[in-house]
Amino acid sequence: MVEPILNTVFPSKIDTIKKTEQFLPKGVEAPSATGKSFAALVSQVTNEGINAGNNTEIQGTKSLNKSTDIVDVVTAVTNAEVTLETAVAIRDRIISAYQTIMRMPI
Repeated sequence: MVEPILNTVFPSKIDTIKKTEQFLPKGVEAPSATGKSFAALVSQVTNEGINAGNNTEIQGTKSLNKSTDIVDVVTAVTNAEVTLETAVAIRDRIISAYQTIMRMPI
């Protein structure tokens, strides 16, 4: 059988390369997929928004019965408003990303 040319002509160079391989930088591993899926994340955010809206309705009803302080009502309304603004901002970003992808050449 024929020996590879590199082994017969440059045996010392091969040994040097093998010795220095341990000092070369290694590749970066892909992150593990142990986190939540995107669908689970969207579902969680949606449920939190619904709960904020329900809490606002409950506090509004309590204020009509005069069984709660006005500060609690204002806090609940502000929380629902912030949740709605966040949902709208996320929706706008998703639509913008979709439109950018659709404009890409094939």
